[in-house]
Amino acid sequence: MTYDPDRALALLRLGAGIADATFRDGQEAAIAHVAWRRGRLLVVQRTGWGKSFVYFIATKLLRDAGAGPTLLVSPLLSLMRNQLAAAGRMGVRAATIHSENLAEWSDIEERLGHGEIDILLISPERLVNERFIAQVLDRTRIGMLVIDEAHCISDWGHDFRPHYRLLERLARALPPNLPLLATTATANQRVMADLQAVLGPGLSVSSGALDRPSLTLQTIRLPDQAERLAWLARQVPALAGSGIIYTLTIRDAQLVTAWLQSRGISVEAYTARAEAREELERALLDNRVKALVATTALGMGFDKPDLAFVIHFQTPGSVVAYYQQVGRAGRACPAYGVLLSGAEEAAINDFFVESAFPTREEVALVLNALEAAPEGLSVPDLMSRVNLSKGRIEKTIALLSLESPAPIAKDGPRWNLTAARLGESLWQRAERLTALRREEQQEMQDYVALASGHMEFLVRALDGDPSGIDPGRLPPLPAATDPALVRDAIAFLKRSSLPIEERKQWPPGGLPRYGVSGGRIPAEHRAQTGRALCVWGDAGWGALVREGKHPTDRFDDALVSACAALIREWSPQPVPTWVTCIPSQRRPTLVSDFAQRLATALSLPFDPVLIKTEPRPEQKTMANSTQQARNVDGSLALARAHLPVGPVLLVDDMVDSGWTLTVAAWLLRRAGSGDVWPLALAKMGGGE
Repeated sequence: MTYDPDRALALLRLGAGIADATFRDGQEAAIAHVAWRRGRLLVVQRTGWGKSFVYFIATKLLRDAGAGPTLLVSPLLSLMRNQLAAAGRMGVRAATIHSENLAEWSDIEERLGHGEIDILLISPERLVNERFIAQVLDRTRIGMLVIDEAHCISDWGHDFRPHYRLLERLARALPPNLPLLATTATANQRVMADLQAVLGPGLSVSSGALDRPSLTLQTIRLPDQAERLAWLARQVPALAGSGIIYTLTIRDAQLVTAWLQSRGISVEAYTARAEAREELERALLDNRVKALVATTALGMGFDKPDLAFVIHFQTPGSVVAYYQQVGRAGRACPAYGVLLSGAEEAAINDFFVESAFPTREEVALVLNALEAAPEGLSVPDLMSRVNLSKGRIEKTIALLSLESPAPIAKDGPRWNLTAARLGESLWQRAERLTALRREEQQEMQDYVALASGHMEFLVRALDGDPSGIDPGRLPPLPAATDPALVRDAIAFLKRSSLPIEERKQWPPGGLPRYGVSGGRIPAEHRAQTGRALCVWGDAGWGALVREGKHPTDRFDDALVSACAALIREWSPQPVPTWVTCIPSQRRPTLVSDFAQRLATALSLPFDPVLIKTEPRPEQKTMANSTQQARNVDGSLALARAHLPVGPVLLVDDMVDSGWTLTVAAWLLRRAGSGDVWPLALAKMGGGE
């Protein structure tokens, strides 16, 4: 084909909706490289440069010349709505295949066969889907392969989307003259070397400057959570425009959101568990909220040129992650990028590093279970046979299945052993990457300690040229906190209870010792939605709960008062008329003493009607829900047949899986108690 610059420019103006739009430096050259020269190209350009215009315009030019459709692999299909709208304006017909639109697959496959789709967007996980391989990959003459967020191919991104490793095999199988375009906003020299090794031969690189002169960067060390909440409450309303506040965990996103909302600040939580995420994105785009309080669920792919600030509630684990997130701000206006560093971030980031790979023990447990089951095992089957969490089992399976050769393979919902044996390469990679992650953590702590030169530090860490960096155009924000606001934040943390959701289903296989076969728990035998006073060890009551459980073996009277206040504010209906508790053989007085004092504070009778029939391991040693349920099976009973009349408050110190409370409520309800309202001092799992 002959490259037509006028046609390319016309497509840009259609897509941008701007009659006099012009190409940014490098955009047109990138389009020509893949659409005209049919070459392989890695584009490393910061957010907002217009990488999507390159692949949509190149797709249109290639399709006009008779090429097959483009296959685009992206980990963030849900965040490409703006880009797809631009593609539609150019006349590029786009479709997506992912796990949530299974009903549309047949129609999309038929349209592909008839040449009615120009670009097909898929997640990397589709590359192991048997139907997708048979019905799409094997039957479609691909005209170009596009790999969005290509840094995930590198070892750097393995724990974000491990299926990106499959793209090495796909790229090597492509004809040498088939265009390949890889795009990313962030890649240091090590990542680019990885990509050149994987996506070669003949991979060219187009990279731009890393400096963001519109960004004013700042770090503020505030170890205490309440201090950071107070800082946000004072500074966020005073900032111009709207922005993003990043947290490391879902729990913290919910906490920060609730706090700021309590101060009258319009924010919403954006996490992997949030409903209506598209509406939340739109609210931020339209400036209908001051900020989204987000986890990494709102990261690469989100496009708002006038984002005025990005604030981090804790320090991310690497410069690459931080640069990508803070780089969302300041594309079309001066903006702040402020990192608030807290005491808890080290433990959270340590958890992320230590859980990135399965351990040798975890791999052995899964492989041994599969070896003992020639018919294969599904993930629920494995949960009943090995004491690993569902997430750890799924991570182990994913990484084992991506080894080459793979020691396991999938047959329908079940996994089987193959003839291949696991080599040492997985463990060598794990050791190398774990050491690298530790270096990255330290690098971010060095960044936190800076008094100035923040952008120079980031650019240098990403192997860019740090000379001539603009320090930013905005005055630094105050680092001090308001003591009154700090006191308010502490009071808020002490008022913030968490729901204990009732379980509605028995585990697979039921509870044999109770004669329960499985299925739904009858509504009349279930607990009501309960409350937990705090997260274990948090900045509100969590530290006092931990102190009472271990050093002193008695919960402080302040916790009694706090729980009594919680119950009065909660006001469960129908109101509990008596109190009981979960028994313990290991520490027989800890919870019963607390429950009795709480009953006195509430002017209710206390009756310890539940007994422990035999010792069992602590629930915290059980790694998944099925194991936790079986650990409770048969371990609780009623001390007598006749119970007090009326709804009951069921007290425990800790709640994790909720199975102990579920079984206790089932026993109480079957014996004729009224509604059962669970109450726990602390909820585990706050670092999710």
